[in-house]
Amino acid sequence: MKVQRLRIRFARGEQVKFITHLDLMRLWERALRRANIDLAYSEGFTPHPRLSLAAPLAVGVTSSAEILDLFLNSRISPLEFARQVANQLPPGVEVLEVQEVGLRAPSVQSEVRWAEYQVRLESSLSAESVQGVVDAFLAAESIPWEHQRDKEARKYDIRALVHDLWLEQSEGGLMVGMCLRADNNGSGRPEQVISAMGLPEPDRIHRSKLILAESSPAHEAWRRHGRFT
Repeated sequence: MKVQRLRIRFARGEQVKFITHLDLMRLWERALRRANIDLAYSEGFTPHPRLSLAAPLAVGVTSSAEILDLFLNSRISPLEFARQVANQLPPGVEVLEVQEVGLRAPSVQSEVRWAEYQVRLESSLSAESVQGVVDAFLAAESIPWEHQRDKEARKYDIRALVHDLWLEQSEGGLMVGMCLRADNNGSGRPEQVISAMGLPEPDRIHRSKLILAESSPAHEAWRRHGRFT
């Protein structure tokens, strides 16, 4: 009988950015078993651990904002959980935060609303030219987009999936920050937004934040820019 629910925020680095969603879940299952965590299992003929990721991450993308919920059959302090699990995780996966969540709280998947990304561009692009492209994209009311998925062409308004775009400077070069929709109404893909702006394929994509229902993108924009958008 499940008695506790923990929410783990973890990083996914370069060493594991090419593993699939299924492989990542298996990785966590192995690590939790080796750490002797008393996982709760589903009922039925094929019981499986009660683990769930907030939002699957595309292969090739790193992250410092992944969220995993799990149910336990016996209680453990978040601090002790982090200590026991840390030694069982492979390089590239790091526990950043553990907190307890109510057993009857909504599923973490249903709570995700937006995702923030840092997209590093090739070094030949100037900040002025990229800023002009970003401003034009944000000023547009709609931007028709089409891409192939499972041999089927999907058409939609990619502008509707973008809440905000901004430029960032880093040691690695110029980056475009993005706040993209990530809910039942659609999920924005950073590489598609870059393509829709007419920019070259990015050098690196990193997910820096998942915004849940209790947060609003307007509040996140205020925190980042000092103003509401």
